[in-house]
Amino acid sequence: MTGPVAVVGGGLAGASAAVRLATAGRAVVLFERTTGPHDKVCGEFLSFEAIEALREIGLEPRALGAVPIDRVTVCVGGRRTTSTLPFEALSLSRRVLDEALLELAERSGVEVRRGKRVRALAPCAQGWALALAAGAGTLTASDVFLATGKHEVRGYGRPPGGHDDLIGFKLHLAPPASLRDAVAGEVSLHLFDGGYAGLEPIEGDLANLCLVVRKARFAALGLSWPRLVESLARTCPFLAPVLGSSKAGTAKPLAIAAIPYGHVQSAAEPGLWRLGDQAAVIPSFAGEGMAIALHSGRLAADRLLSGASSGVYQRALATDVGRRVRGATWLSRAMVTGPGRMAASALLAAVPSAPVRIGLWTRLPTRVATGRQARLEPV
Repeated sequence: MTGPVAVVGGGLAGASAAVRLATAGRAVVLFERTTGPHDKVCGEFLSFEAIEALREIGLEPRALGAVPIDRVTVCVGGRRTTSTLPFEALSLSRRVLDEALLELAERSGVEVRRGKRVRALAPCAQGWALALAAGAGTLTASDVFLATGKHEVRGYGRPPGGHDDLIGFKLHLAPPASLRDAVAGEVSLHLFDGGYAGLEPIEGDLANLCLVVRKARFAALGLSWPRLVESLARTCPFLAPVLGSSKAGTAKPLAIAAIPYGHVQSAAEPGLWRLGDQAAVIPSFAGEGMAIALHSGRLAADRLLSGASSGVYQRALATDVGRRVRGATWLSRAMVTGPGRMAASALLAAVPSAPVRIGLWTRLPTRVATGRQARLEPV
């Protein structure tokens, strides 16, 4: 088939795939519904695998202001366990990273159309017809890379995941100078009644708070963000100082409902390639969501350029990430329950290194994440 490849969504998966395709000489049109830099509900943790994928396409996250993360802390009630990460990790806001990727895509020859939303897709004789919202016209493409994250295109929604009763919130906080050293270099996970929260520093002396809470628990709090923050401050003693000093309860967070944790796409229509969260959604505590998104972009571009079908790509991606997504989803379901928190506390007491061991288990294999045989080295 002739015609450009249409990439729907300019996040990590879509933009990185577009860069790879354009660099290889393919005509690419990328549609991004937002008109400028913006935040997303995301933990903003860049694992070793994600960092390598970015460097592979010519983007150095440290040059964008990414801050180093060298340890992980898990807090359950009054118990706190800290371990050193055995690999390089960074933290960078999606506002900065996504814009850098879109700029790289444009420099690579991608036609980037900002403020354009694709409202419908349909197979046609030439491949796929894309109808744009607000009467902005249509486009015919040989293939479509669907990379709209947790948002859906009409008629092409995903089935529910295995753990989809959660609401996600995200907020950037400004800890005072007296607390910055306490959060510097650390990603911390805090288990609470009905959910869990992650906190890590990002560029600009800010910290990213990202959490999920069960719908029933949030309803019991009157669907009130301030009341949720108050509850966290009471039950998460190691998170409370940052929440109190940063005025988290009075700020308005980003929110998203019905996150399809556990979803893994293995089937595909000819010429329709699902990337990122459209293909696989791993619970946020694993810290591997951005790596999976970037891996899907690499794998989809490589398979298309080699002449493989979208079905071959989708099955390969499901093989790469399926076991890890399913395992992390099982753990996530347990972590938001009372017995699960008790078990986590007992495990931390018996095996202090458990968070790192679990983290390594949910990582993409290095040969998959980098496309070559390699070995993780401590940093």
